[in-house]
Amino acid sequence: MSMTLMSPAFADGEPIPEKYSRLGENLMPPLKWAGAPDRTRSFVLTVEDPDAPSGTFHHCGVFNLSGDCRKLAESADTQPESGLRFSENDFGNTRYDGPEPPKGHGQHRYRFRLQALDVPSIPLPGAAGVKTLTDEAQKHALAEATLTGTFEVT
Repeated sequence: MSMTLMSPAFADGEPIPEKYSRLGENLMPPLKWAGAPDRTRSFVLTVEDPDAPSGTFHHCGVFNLSGDCRKLAESADTQPESGLRFSENDFGNTRYDGPEPPKGHGQHRYRFRLQALDVPSIPLPGAAGVKTLTDEAQKHALAEATLTGTFEVT
């Protein structure tokens, strides 16, 4: 069985509800996954917009999720007790920042990418950017699952 990633908030290829965007409540959507390899020791989650005018824009990077973890609750990035580690996104924040494409720029895709890793943690400071996190995680990836949502400002 291959690894899967899903959200009860939106289906793969479907629009992301406005409350999960910077134009709404800017909440991190709930996520859950299954099918991680037995050797998984941790997970990394990234969110990126490959349709941004200046190239791929990184909205979120979560790392050192326990290998036992199988879900993130809605707004998990605002719950200090969660113990989540975030890298700096391209807005300059160490949290989730949802979709906010330029008005009239058309539909953008937002790719949520979960990687199962063979190491218990990645030793990066939170100030490290999502791109740095992605590059480091790739060195330890056992499996990957994606969920893509869309968003457009008309």
